[in-house]
Amino acid sequence: MNARTTSPVDPSTTFLLVHGAGTSSSMWAPLQRQLAVDGYRSYAIDLPGHGLHAQYPVSYQAPQDLEALGSEFSTLASVTLDDNVDAVLSAARALAKTGPVRLVGASLGGITIGAAASRAPELFAHIVYVSAWVCVERANPIEWMGEPEFATSMLPELTGVAVGDPAVVGTGRANYRTADRTQLGLLHEATMAEATEAEFLAFLNIMQPDESVLVMMGDGSVDPNTWGAIPRTFVRLSQDRSIPPALQDRMIAAADRAVPHNEFAVHTIDSSHAGFIRHSETVASILTGS
Repeated sequence: MNARTTSPVDPSTTFLLVHGAGTSSSMWAPLQRQLAVDGYRSYAIDLPGHGLHAQYPVSYQAPQDLEALGSEFSTLASVTLDDNVDAVLSAARALAKTGPVRLVGASLGGITIGAAASRAPELFAHIVYVSAWVCVERANPIEWMGEPEFATSMLPELTGVAVGDPAVVGTGRANYRTADRTQLGLLHEATMAEATEAEFLAFLNIMQPDESVLVMMGDGSVDPNTWGAIPRTFVRLSQDRSIPPALQDRMIAAADRAVPHNEFAVHTIDSSHAGFIRHSETVASILTGS
């Protein structure tokens, strides 16, 4: 799969950046710095219940009380995919007043950007998936995880990081502040294997423990007649151990079959799942067509 040749993006464009699971707008800081250097505006959104609105229980601090952490109800328990989409569309409407908006999503952000673009395609000049879930053949990430191309993912190996029963806390909860070397090693390999341990631990400390199950299980099926009319790009990460390259390729192919007149422009970066933030110059070049 080769990327189509692109022209430089209109300098009045704003890139609307949508984060993945368990993180926030802060994950985009390296890319935003590069986009600013390149002369482009960007807006990194905190989805509902993320960023400064995230829940960090006292039991999550040090020393940790894992029993209490495993029973405290999550403020993200009622957050749905529609809530995420509403937040993105609100931001897009405000940004569109000053020029074109290009919608960019990473990982779990893919289900949100697809649903947002399906609902209001007129707001977006382009959609970019950075190893993100494309919900064409399957409605959400949970359904995609049942497919054979997901079999090599390391995500199922990270259950040791999980805390509490989702039926009790109301959401998925992870202890990213664990001192368990085995679990830290698995997390490192699954998310940012090429980074040094120091870089990985620094990244881990911007993660938040909770993520909405309702978002992960929502119906994010895209509409080929609306979403499919918007030019789109997929940034394929060849060393991704969370969403394996084979599954990325299947999602791309499924989308291209559904909308054959508007196929993905595909770019491949030699990167892990979260490691693309270490390649901000390359990612910015892809986004801006420079």
